[in-house]
Amino acid sequence: MAAPQLNVPQRAAIHYLDGPLLVLAGAGSGKTRVITQKIAYLIQEAGMAARNIAAITFTNKAAREMLERVGKLLRGGEAKGLTVSTFHSLGMHILRQEARVLGYKPQFSILDAADAGKIVSDILASTDKAEVRRVQNAISRWKNALTPPEAALAAADNEPDTVAARAYRAYQDTLFAYQAMDFDDLIRLPVVLFQTHPEVLERWQRKLRYLLIDEYQDTNTCQYALVKLLTGVRGMFTAVGDDDQSIYAWRGADIENLNRLHTDFPTLKLIKLEQNYRSTLRILQAANQVIGHNPKLFDKKLWSELGHGDPITVVQCKDEETEADMVVARLLAHKFECRTAFSDYAVLYRGNHQARVLERALRQQKIPYQISGGQSFFDKAEIKDLLAWLRLLVNEDDDPAFIRAITTPKRGVGATTLEKLGNYAGERKCSLFAAVQESGLHSRLAEAQLAPLTQFTDFIGRIRQRAEHEPAGKVITELVAAIDYEGWLFASDEPRPAETKWKNVLELIDWLGSKGERDAKNLLELTQTIALITLLEGKDEGEVDAVRLSTLHAAKGLEYGHVFLVGCEEGTLPHQSSIDAEQVEEERRLMYVGITRAQRSLTITHCQKRKRAGEWQFIDPSRFIDELPLDDVRYIGKTGATPTTDREAGMARLAALKAAMVRNTKPQ
Repeated sequence: MAAPQLNVPQRAAIHYLDGPLLVLAGAGSGKTRVITQKIAYLIQEAGMAARNIAAITFTNKAAREMLERVGKLLRGGEAKGLTVSTFHSLGMHILRQEARVLGYKPQFSILDAADAGKIVSDILASTDKAEVRRVQNAISRWKNALTPPEAALAAADNEPDTVAARAYRAYQDTLFAYQAMDFDDLIRLPVVLFQTHPEVLERWQRKLRYLLIDEYQDTNTCQYALVKLLTGVRGMFTAVGDDDQSIYAWRGADIENLNRLHTDFPTLKLIKLEQNYRSTLRILQAANQVIGHNPKLFDKKLWSELGHGDPITVVQCKDEETEADMVVARLLAHKFECRTAFSDYAVLYRGNHQARVLERALRQQKIPYQISGGQSFFDKAEIKDLLAWLRLLVNEDDDPAFIRAITTPKRGVGATTLEKLGNYAGERKCSLFAAVQESGLHSRLAEAQLAPLTQFTDFIGRIRQRAEHEPAGKVITELVAAIDYEGWLFASDEPRPAETKWKNVLELIDWLGSKGERDAKNLLELTQTIALITLLEGKDEGEVDAVRLSTLHAAKGLEYGHVFLVGCEEGTLPHQSSIDAEQVEEERRLMYVGITRAQRSLTITHCQKRKRAGEWQFIDPSRFIDELPLDDVRYIGKTGATPTTDREAGMARLAALKAAMVRNTKPQ
């Protein structure tokens, strides 16, 4: 099917180059198309060099999709030097080039949440996971708000905040000593760099002359500051966003950034994209009516030429098991009647805990499914073991990586030796790796303790030299063989799990080899790339024919033919914490996101009772259900409507359906 022609507002957004532009892009209105076509227009019609353009988004997946689509629009070498990346990838790129200005070396380490958590735990001298997480979250919020440790401490007006602010200062000192950065630093430090070194900022403003920012409503204070600094007074940018889909306040996103654009850039032009290319009219009318109950930054109404469509179905169920069985029965019936694929269906919910009962119902009927946000490939213990070795090759001052590598597999270094090494490094204010090189350590350790440490650091040094010049696949293969990781796996685990882990290791080796060849990168460069993949989203989920289970947050940006939105009850959606805080607007935006994922059909479910803290509680339907347009909704189970779905009736229907399917698949 040929792609639809650009509509009038899309064309206007692509051609506008007279100053800062905000494109208010409703769900399914073709925002990615506008960004990619504008990049092509800038290069082919406006005569701008690709190396002076940057398109910035939030996930690796979105950046890849954008780059692929731009590639199809440009000819030959027109795309050479074009930057299409996440905020964090752009930050890392800036920091690698400017690291020395901030006192870092270019091969700094990037710590994940687990490594950062260990540092916080050590600082607090506590293993209380909740307390460590609380302090980590506080540090992250301060960093995203550009609040330095001194200001955080000055503003602390209670004991918990004072504890967190003191930990923040020590945490930053530790990170600098390790020559490491955490995820938040990848945006914060470029902002600090540009604010304190005007000549560096001017260099990057000359390099990146036009910015296109996707999902602008998801930016936090730090990201907004980075955009503002890079665009300068010229304000040559296109920001694309939707205030109705701002659902990340809990991780620092600030919807007010859309308002600030008008204040900071008085000549800002606003263009609205309101034609939806995804959903039927009934689905859009429901979305418009629900979100209309929120106070509006900008008024817009989605519309569609895809026809009126089926009514939205709202089903009242007895409890969560009935709800799960009903969803599965209706899904199977619909699939059988419409000859669709499993991948055409998604079941969306507010919280991960709601997936358990749905999984059980799907497994019972042998329906394939995928859960968005499951464990990442790079989060598996065996992969993190090898990544610790690679991180140490990149940055020998990375103490968490040093400890993991030297103990996995064990290399004849015990806890006592490590403790003495740590004490010596602390006194000398140097890294563990550097401490091994110092002659002063010889007086602290016996030769039998010192020898394996020296062998380890010598080995790392030899591999690092090779990693700079030899193909990544070859070096990682020989590294894994040299440390006998396969033998250690099978010696420390049962055969079947060990075999699964070893297959994952081989997959990592194969991936590093092929990516190194494809991107012309050595093992050291690939390691920093992996750190970002790990932090942003993990390994891509394959395109398989399976029902998608997903939280509403994880479903943003995606679309499905047929959507089941479950658990629409007071206390769940909207969440009780938002009700208590009288902040239901973001929960309503979540409902809006859920509704607008559906292309052709939408079923919304709620239970009469649900177990909470082990006790049955009767619950009210979500207020958002009452906000749906009556003419577009068919109610099942509501008083005066079709009787409540009960489990027995649902199971009977399912049995009859399966029997019919068997009959239809028998050879004639």
